[in-house]
Amino acid sequence: MWEVPGARAGPDHGNISAPVATVGGWKGEWLMAKKLAGTMKLQIPAGQANPSPPVGPALGQRGINIMEFCKAFNAKTQEMEQGAPCPTIITYYQDKSFTMDIKTPPASFYLKKAAGLKPVGKRNRPRGAENPGRETVATVTAKQVREIAEAKMKDLSAHSVEEAMKIIVGSAKSMGIEVK
Repeated sequence: MWEVPGARAGPDHGNISAPVATVGGWKGEWLMAKKLAGTMKLQIPAGQANPSPPVGPALGQRGINIMEFCKAFNAKTQEMEQGAPCPTIITYYQDKSFTMDIKTPPASFYLKKAAGLKPVGKRNRPRGAENPGRETVATVTAKQVREIAEAKMKDLSAHSVEEAMKIIVGSAKSMGIEVK
């Protein structure tokens, strides 16, 4: 069993809780951890969360306050480029509260932007090559790859910028983008 410094076993003698401090000293009340109900992942455009699908129904069926989430998400992403896709991990609890972890946009988003790919297709989005490895749709420079790697560094499992650059180069190759 693991122990938390300064914490004691609660009234149920199994869960570890931290006592609540009051002005007059310890009151003997216990602060229990929230009961986790689940997690979910959504990819939402920065600054554009609204109650319409897919955000509203996904949150509503789990009992999360949709408007509270939208306001909090839009406030956290207002500094980012508007419309950039943000992978978001939402952890929700039984008391209907939630926390969110907003990641940086995918490397493919940055690569398409750096390569200057034009929107095509039904959804009017830029795309990579139909046959990556056999065809090249665009090129990016090593300097652009370094900038992307530095922007994505906190979300990548790399210890240095050079390792992060290798990950970004691999993404570029899989999209049919050549790195010079």
